[in-house]
Amino acid sequence: MGGGPAGYAAALYSSRAKFDTLVIEKMFTGGQMATTDVMENYPGFEEPIGGSDLALRMEKQARKFGTVVLNDEVIELDLDSKIKVVKTKKNTYECKAVILCMGAYPKMLGLDKEEAFRGAGVSYCAVCDGAFYKGKTVAVVGGGDTAAEDALYLARFCPKIYIIHRRDQMKASKILQDEICCNTKIEFIWNSVVEEIIGQYGVEGLMVRNLITGENTSLNVDGLFVAIGLNPNISLVNGKIRQSSEGYIITDDKMQTSIPGVYAAGDIRDKFLRQVITAAADGATASYSAEHYITENKW
Repeated sequence: MGGGPAGYAAALYSSRAKFDTLVIEKMFTGGQMATTDVMENYPGFEEPIGGSDLALRMEKQARKFGTVVLNDEVIELDLDSKIKVVKTKKNTYECKAVILCMGAYPKMLGLDKEEAFRGAGVSYCAVCDGAFYKGKTVAVVGGGDTAAEDALYLARFCPKIYIIHRRDQMKASKILQDEICCNTKIEFIWNSVVEEIIGQYGVEGLMVRNLITGENTSLNVDGLFVAIGLNPNISLVNGKIRQSSEGYIITDDKMQTSIPGVYAAGDIRDKFLRQVITAAADGATASYSAEHYITENKW
């Protein structure tokens, strides 16, 4: 379940091992990876590659070995029985093992107008929406790699980008921090949070509060890009499987969950690093574990 790097790595390994393999993806190939404009840290590519391009290559490779890809939405799971049942909007499937690769989705700030202005100035994907803000001033909220990458991408289109971060330094990798510091279009607003979105029909500005002084400042921007982290896509299994306090699925080093025959891989899993390469590695491990589970059990 899930057509991101974890799902397609798992599918590739399973298909090559001659197991009937189905990938179910409700949206588009690649998941979060497909929203990344440039990737420089995936091994094997001396020149940068786009996230969507890499995703399509992964899908094509899995298909080559027999993986069936289905664009559908899973609405119900029965994982407790030996034969697992996966019900989608269009059909019902039975299988001997399930690998959960549903990934994660962006966290929201929780502001009053945030949901209403989504698509009208509020965005969670700079690569998806950045071109719409050509010549405009925008703000990015966050301090990690995603926030840094978003700001650098937006600098292609926007003359001014504010990075609003609740701390006095970023958590992003050193190479990204160096790039940001060299970019004259980007300005930091440290120790601050967004208190309010200003505007009647869309984003016209922000009210920003300094966490040290308590002072509120009005900031004129045309767009707000939120990059403060992720929540796991666990609605289908929430409360039915062992999870961390943040909701991520807990597995062992074989990607086995608390339910026999059910594995988790990628961003949905409780882990230290969430990157495309670690998701792919999780998928390969989960597939290998599922193969052994199926082979060793008497059906």
